[in-house]
Amino acid sequence: MNRPNLTHPDARPSVTPAPAPAPALAPPRQLPRRPLDLRVRTRLIQVEELVVDDPGKVLDHAQEAALTAPDTAAVLGLSPTTPLTLPAAAALLCALHEPGELAAMGLRLTRHTTHVTASDQQTEPVSLELSYGPDDSGVPGAPGAPGA
Repeated sequence: MNRPNLTHPDARPSVTPAPAPAPALAPPRQLPRRPLDLRVRTRLIQVEELVVDDPGKVLDHAQEAALTAPDTAAVLGLSPTTPLTLPAAAALLCALHEPGELAAMGLRLTRHTTHVTASDQQTEPVSLELSYGPDDSGVPGAPGAPGA
């Protein structure tokens, strides 16, 4: 009987293991979808520019306002013992009253500016600025404007 020569390298049986089967690929992990953020955030800033026409009226009204709203006056650094400066008096009145009321207190509106910004999380912000003064024409509602 013929026996294979196991000492000869070519006659040895192959000992290389068979390749392991490829592991089953798991499907890609699905992350929970975040809902699309459709919120739009807006910011509206209104600036009223006023000038003092009657300093005496402004100081008188501000002195009275400091007594009726001492907390607001204190934020401006005012107290019953501190004399009011004209800028502090004007600031106090502007903080406490609407622009329409300020005309009777010695202040006059010179310019109104509205700045609006709107944005969402997907696009660049959009900005709009409108500005007009009482003497501007062509602005709806401004004195001297057509139809006013």
